[in-house]
Amino acid sequence: MQTENRFFDDFVKFMNGAAGTVAGMAREGESAARDRAREWIGGLDFVSREEFEAVKAMASAARDENDELKKRIEALEAAAKDTAKPAAARKPKAAPKS
Repeated sequence: MQTENRFFDDFVKFMNGAAGTVAGMAREGESAARDRAREWIGGLDFVSREEFEAVKAMASAARDENDELKKRIEALEAAAKDTAKPAAARKPKAAPKS
């Protein structure tokens, strides 16, 4: 048989209320810490993953374009060397004597 003890009932109610309050305080503290961390990190000028990926793709495209342009320049320089005569072969003609 169980006896009713008002002291234990009140104590249990008090502890349940305290546990709920502590849990709420923990959630609020965690939320505040996350907000502060987000604010601090935001002030450090970090970039988002999307911005990083976009710049990475732009750099890759620029690198590919640079390689293509380098090949074109090398081809043009090779063609220019083939058509140019060496300096020794370009002797000026002597003027005719009158």
